[in-house]
Amino acid sequence: MAGLFESTGGGGAAIALDEVEASILRSLEVQMLELIGPGPGGEGGDPLAALFAEGPTEAPADPVLARLFPDAYGDPAAPADAETQAASGEFRRYTELDLRARKREDALQVIRTLDGLGGEGVLKLATPDCLRWLGALNDLRLALGVRLEVTEEDEQGLYALPDGDQRKPLVMAYLWLGALQESLLEAIAD
Repeated sequence: MAGLFESTGGGGAAIALDEVEASILRSLEVQMLELIGPGPGGEGGDPLAALFAEGPTEAPADPVLARLFPDAYGDPAAPADAETQAASGEFRRYTELDLRARKREDALQVIRTLDGLGGEGVLKLATPDCLRWLGALNDLRLALGVRLEVTEEDEQGLYALPDGDQRKPLVMAYLWLGALQESLLEAIAD
């Protein structure tokens, strides 16, 4: 394996990760968990209260969170009218907590899997784990893309950044995550 996912058949995938790669992925997922935040009632909160909790009705102020939890209605590039804002708020109220929970579970699954790897080794994922990994990799890539202000037009320019550019480490992570995501998609399609 060359550091990308390969098919194990039946919708599964495997990847060889060294300690540094596993550590970077784990660190990024921990940061994602911090960004998403705990569920209703915080860590170890009342499960019954969480079941009946309602989500927010306004989009997050943080651009990364706004990208991870976008409005359901309207054109993201245009200002929304009052009716569209109300519809988006109502949709968000009933869906955002579940979406946050799923994103938390995806990130936690990656962390658990990496913790079970220990040192260098080959990580093997069954089909359900592949889907969680795809979600988690996508979330990381979206978050980095927002922080880097990546657009479709300038994505190719990321490859040409000079080594002294402060964004270079984040760009390298962004491109690496894209390669992992693409190879995982190809692996589970085989």
